[in-house]
Amino acid sequence: MQEIKDIIGQVKNPNSGKTLQEEDRVISAEEKVGKLHVQYNSENIIADTKRAIEREILESLKERYSEDDIYIFPVSAKVEKKVEDSKPAQLKVGHGQVGEKRSIPNVKNIVAIGSGKGGVGKSTFTSNLALSLTQQGYKVGIVDADIYGPSLPLMFNKRNLRPVANEEQKIIPLESYGVKFISFGSFIHEDEPVVWRGPMLGGVLNQFFFDTDWGELDYLLIDLPPGTGDVQLSMVQNLEMHGAIIISTPQDMALLDARKALHMFDKLSLHVIGMVENMSSFICDGCGKEHFLYGTGGVHAACTELGVGFLGQIPLDLGVRKGSDFGKPYMANAEKHEGNKIWQAHLDLAKRVDAYFNPSNSKKKSLVDKILNRKN
Repeated sequence: MQEIKDIIGQVKNPNSGKTLQEEDRVISAEEKVGKLHVQYNSENIIADTKRAIEREILESLKERYSEDDIYIFPVSAKVEKKVEDSKPAQLKVGHGQVGEKRSIPNVKNIVAIGSGKGGVGKSTFTSNLALSLTQQGYKVGIVDADIYGPSLPLMFNKRNLRPVANEEQKIIPLESYGVKFISFGSFIHEDEPVVWRGPMLGGVLNQFFFDTDWGELDYLLIDLPPGTGDVQLSMVQNLEMHGAIIISTPQDMALLDARKALHMFDKLSLHVIGMVENMSSFICDGCGKEHFLYGTGGVHAACTELGVGFLGQIPLDLGVRKGSDFGKPYMANAEKHEGNKIWQAHLDLAKRVDAYFNPSNSKKKSLVDKILNRKN
């Protein structure tokens, strides 16, 4: 793929006027399952300049590849070098201890994101919500608490990259597209099953919460495993949290389990901010028509019945799936998606979540209460 790298190398950095080759920024170009994956060194390049560079890369390759078959990954050389030079972080396997609830220093809002069942797109939603919040200028982190099925390393293009420890022996979270994250998937091989009993996972979660150097965060999102088991109980018992979001698809089967998640949070005295209807419809690439594969309005009706806020709908789109599989979440790919219906749905939903925590004035708060059907 040297020829492709040479083509990319001729793209200019608009800030310096030099080519990527002159600045030694082209890292790799390789085909994977018919898709071209490009990595370049984005250190010290601001977001607007990154977008300009990536537009030019797409333009330079348009005669060889379809735009939909090109995936561009900006990489911070500083972070990668740190990983190589530092000692890998170690997990402390053991039973978690239940004590007084603790907060995480310098983290303002901690939000659990759960579902009653698997397969409703919870991890994909969590990733895109985090990216939507960063676009509003917030500092965001994610804890991948789905120990049995961790997926964030794949979604954020950090497979086979292990976190390191700082001088205080705290874990330094990985970072991708401006979002910090920690995942059990970064500590084990992808094919290695987790065969621990539930109570043993509490110790790992506590380490993710309290022995990780998160720095200052406006939001820490916790991507929970499906169901209502040990992980959820251990987390709520030990961590001072500020709210929960429940994800469901519209059909009755998913809603049955989503109700269980809602009642679990109620029993644990964790306020549910609202519910999200994921995969609410499918927008056909060919005709542009919207199809309601799982029915329509199910989550909104459940919210009305249960007296909980309705945060919004996220349609299903091929780009959402491809972004997750190829390590560049939908909301990290402004070049392809900015301004379309699904992009806007994510932004609107993130604004509603943020308005719950940061109402700028009483009028705005009143509007949010109305939108979320919040009870006094």
